[in-house]
Amino acid sequence: MGQLRCSGKVKLFVGLLSSDKALFQKVKKVLEKIFGPVDFESDMLEFTHTDYYAQELGANLKRKFLSFERRIGLKNIYKVKLRTNLLEKHFSKSGKRSVNIDPGYVDLSKVVLFSTKDYSHRIYLNNGIFAEATLFYKNKKFNPWPWTYPDYKSQAYVSILNLIRDIYKNQS
Repeated sequence: MGQLRCSGKVKLFVGLLSSDKALFQKVKKVLEKIFGPVDFESDMLEFTHTDYYAQELGANLKRKFLSFERRIGLKNIYKVKLRTNLLEKHFSKSGKRSVNIDPGYVDLSKVVLFSTKDYSHRIYLNNGIFAEATLFYKNKKFNPWPWTYPDYKSQAYVSILNLIRDIYKNQS
């Protein structure tokens, strides 16, 4: 039998998606009030991997990643997704989201994303929130699983998440 031990703290990040460039800074300020100071902010990236969000969020979507200085424990981590869902509603216009906030975390071995949608490779956490191991660390970089979203397989995203991992590693 294995020894029971508490899990360490992980590095919280969010991927913001919107067609309104000015909204990124507004959302960042609110996120910092909730999760603390940002220690990494990516450049604005073109989001061309799918048109899934276009009807709701508009055309010419942009993505930006933020990570937070304060590491967090895993015990109630599902609450991060509940809070970001509330923020999406707060920034909605006419019943449509104007920003999609995708939270997740990085540790030394993986990138995990949260979702409200169940699927065969997702694990239920609590209150309707699921977790998905999206990338795994091997050969000095993050690598995709067969189910990894196409954008998270891209070199741009993997490079950003490797940088966030390096920040996390230096904090440990």
